Amino acid sequence: MDAFRELVESAKNGIYRLAYDLTGSRDDAEDLSQEAFVKAYRSLASFRGEARWSTWMYRITVNTYLDEKKNKMRSIMERSDNMEEHGNRSAITPEQAAEARMIEENIGSALESLTPRERSVFVLRHYHDLPLKQIAITLEITEGTVKALLFRALGRLQDELSFYRGPNKGFLEI
Repeated sequence: MDAFRELVESAKNGIYRLAYDLTGSRDDAEDLSQEAFVKAYRSLASFRGEARWSTWMYRITVNTYLDEKKNKMRSIMERSDNMEEHGNRSAITPEQAAEARMIEENIGSALESLTPRERSVFVLRHYHDLPLKQIAITLEITEGTVKALLFRALGRLQDELSFYRGPNKGFLEI
């Protein structure tokens, strides 16, 4: 039990961040993280050590997320305001804060347009900087499938966020 507790401590922040990126909600991320660790504990005997502990936990977390999406078909809540995490609020104007919130909401809505698999690949690649090979191992799919899902996700996000391409908007290619 102490050894498992140490494993949880070593992975809990990364798993929570992944869960938050997948769900877009702090409460849902906590629930997903907890469920992933419960599943890991129950399946500990099946951990073969062929992959790293973190890779195995990523896989469990993503699979738990996909299972919940498939079974419950519940909508993803909008990202909560995390302005406090991005620096001093007093250093930005109310207009800048409103614009940042609107951009965050637009990105959240665009992410909701992705299928759960596309979103999982996108989040693992762009929010967690995992290489394509690691994503393939984590999701138990081929690297080619990862590339195809990532390509589709990027295309959908570009379409969903195309209104930022207007004159003088400074839209960066995804």
